[in-house]
Amino acid sequence: MDVSEAGEAATVVRWANRALARINAVMTTLGMCALVAASLVLTHSVITRYVLGYATDWQDTIAVFCLVGAVFLSSAHVQSIGGHIAIEALAEILPPRINRIRRVMVLWCSFAFCAFFAWKSWTLTYEAWTEGYRLASSFSPPLSIPYFMMSVGMTLLTVQIFLQAIARRPPPPALEAPTRPVGNV
Repeated sequence: MDVSEAGEAATVVRWANRALARINAVMTTLGMCALVAASLVLTHSVITRYVLGYATDWQDTIAVFCLVGAVFLSSAHVQSIGGHIAIEALAEILPPRINRIRRVMVLWCSFAFCAFFAWKSWTLTYEAWTEGYRLASSFSPPLSIPYFMMSVGMTLLTVQIFLQAIARRPPPPALEAPTRPVGNV
């Protein structure tokens, strides 16, 4: 690969990273809205069920759908900021060179797993859509809705991991809670 091709490839990767960052921002906003919606629906369910004494059947399903959407649609953003759980026990004892290799290998293994998961999610979505699968409840929403959210989220996560892997840039270390002084300050 000559210098101009390497420059073009780097430009494409930068463009893809910017585009994915914009998509991740939208998905994270949708996830936040879904969490608020789930809390409002569950609050309505509690009031309706225990205060007014009416039976509810759709609130739990809607809340679960919202939570599935929030988790899967925001997973690529969480990966981009290093928020996924990482086991750093080996990182402390391995030499830096071996640790860099380990981190890259973890990225590629994560990519392979997430790519397989995304592919299976899309096949599950297609099957649920074409066969008309519905949740077995009186509300009976189509199962293609949560499967679709899972498919989109896993696809975005796969793309995020792939971009990090080809850039040979692992996600930043896991976010740590800010330390606060103990006692009277």
